[in-house]
Amino acid sequence: MRSAPTILHLDMDAFYASAEQAAKPSLRGKPVVVGGIGPRGVVATASYEARVFGVRSAMATAQARRLCPNAAYLTPRFSLYRDISEVVMGLLRALSPLVEPLSLDEAFVDLEAGGVEPTAAAVRAVGERLRRDIRAATGLSGSVGLAASKMLAKIASEDAKPDGLLLIEPGTELEMLRPMSVRVIPGVGPATAETLRRAGINTVAETAEAGEAELVRLLGKAHGSGLYALATGHDDRPVVAERDAKSVSVEDTFEEDLTDRTRVQLEIARLADRCVQRLRAAGRSGRTVVIKVRSYDFSTLTRSETLRGPTDDPAVVREAAARLIDGVDTTTGVRLLGVGVSGLADYTQEDLFAQAASEASAAAAAAADAAGGAEPARGSGEEPGEDAGAVERPRRWLPGLDVHHAEYGAGWVQGSGVGRVTVRFETPWSEPGRVRTFAVGDPDLEPGEPLPLVRAALPGGDAARPAPAQATVPGPGPSESTAPEDVPGTPDPASPEPGPATNAAAAGPESGPGLGPGPGAEPGPGPAADSGVVSGALADPAPEEAPGSVADPGSLSGSAPGPGPAVGRGADPGPGPVPGGPGNGPGPASGSRPVPGMSRR
Repeated sequence: MRSAPTILHLDMDAFYASAEQAAKPSLRGKPVVVGGIGPRGVVATASYEARVFGVRSAMATAQARRLCPNAAYLTPRFSLYRDISEVVMGLLRALSPLVEPLSLDEAFVDLEAGGVEPTAAAVRAVGERLRRDIRAATGLSGSVGLAASKMLAKIASEDAKPDGLLLIEPGTELEMLRPMSVRVIPGVGPATAETLRRAGINTVAETAEAGEAELVRLLGKAHGSGLYALATGHDDRPVVAERDAKSVSVEDTFEEDLTDRTRVQLEIARLADRCVQRLRAAGRSGRTVVIKVRSYDFSTLTRSETLRGPTDDPAVVREAAARLIDGVDTTTGVRLLGVGVSGLADYTQEDLFAQAASEASAAAAAAADAAGGAEPARGSGEEPGEDAGAVERPRRWLPGLDVHHAEYGAGWVQGSGVGRVTVRFETPWSEPGRVRTFAVGDPDLEPGEPLPLVRAALPGGDAARPAPAQATVPGPGPSESTAPEDVPGTPDPASPEPGPATNAAAAGPESGPGLGPGPGAEPGPGPAADSGVVSGALADPAPEEAPGSVADPGSLSGSAPGPGPAVGRGADPGPGPVPGGPGNGPGPASGSRPVPGMSRR
């Protein structure tokens, strides 16, 4: 434990949702939910306006729709979030060489290593300046906690939300910690908390009073001793600038359980290729191949095979994954599949026998293709040389994604369905824009790129002016959870595959800001979504399962997002109900009891 509060913890406020509100003027002050929009989707994050209705991170999207049907349900735009994260992390690295990112929107900073004077006044000034710089550079807000240890700094930032700063004076830690739930201690999850509850331990004070011997008996030597140290305020964990990745993996949750054995094998091969792509992007190789299979009844099993040496050869990983899945019974239905590589290294030592076999297979396949290419496909109705069956599949216009129209300029998809797509044309620095409806195949409408939230970031832009901040209306629920910002259930829209268009907001003629499904809307099916997970330094913890998931700070995830709800049968598409204007729900809680030794700004 340090003698001065020189450890800073930054946590951006409702990061994904706040970024979407800053980018879309018509959504500011209104409930916004970002995450998987399919039937098995999971909420990545919800704006404070949506939290008033009980919507929380890691909640099933279907449940969120029941609690807050008039919210805007948007597909994540990870390219935008990564760009913002890079700006924020750059500001943190300007403060100190020791910056430990935990996710895209969260990090620890060792201010002492950056030469900041170890006094409460000096570190407070640094924290306030950091908040101002983040607002100016991104248009978003972040909450800052300052304390003498990592655990306390994180607790302080949670208590400072939204858009606040809290400093915990050294010497007051135990008085503050004692009445808190044991869940505030790092490493205490639902299972550990339940074990402690059965022993009559619910608060930090009761944990400390139980003694180290009792905690070791309940939880084991390592976990029990560590928990006792943290419960008594002893946290000497350093801020680590670099953390080594332990594994790289990808997962897909399917909207319909897979029962066909051939389909399962094809999905495993595709996941193996994606896993190797992430492995190579990280500049690593791995020795152990792992598959994960979750059945229809949520029972999950894993199988692994250790190779002769580290590899980043997709054929080697694909063959190992195929051997593993051959030993698993998948006839009852598969809900989720995953492929991962662990035992990472910075070099490769290929399995020469496997490599030779894959090269022989590739040569045989090439020869077969060459032989088969001499004649056109029978029954195709096409003459040789013509593109038989080359029919362009319709684009998928998912709610929240960027588009550009040849006449109207930049906008975003508000909803789609019954062959039409509704677009709101506005930019982060404009007034709320008008809504127009086009055919899904309109040649003038193309996918677009995210615009920067601050106009000065554009070439030749105006003087620096941040996008108007969202109207922050915190709900009565708990502070924002930091883990699910990179949660499964959140498809990466960077490269969506073409597919049938569906409605997730409200497709209809020119209208006001319709944010929810119109009357009579019913959920429609969507294709399988997928997720990528990189454990260790390249990713932050995320809910285990989510359709179309996951974002990770290493930007190694990608997905094929599923469409949202379809327009109700027989109903004319039109804008959904307009949610309450700015200021939904109660304002920030006032009159909170001050905690000795803590000051809030």
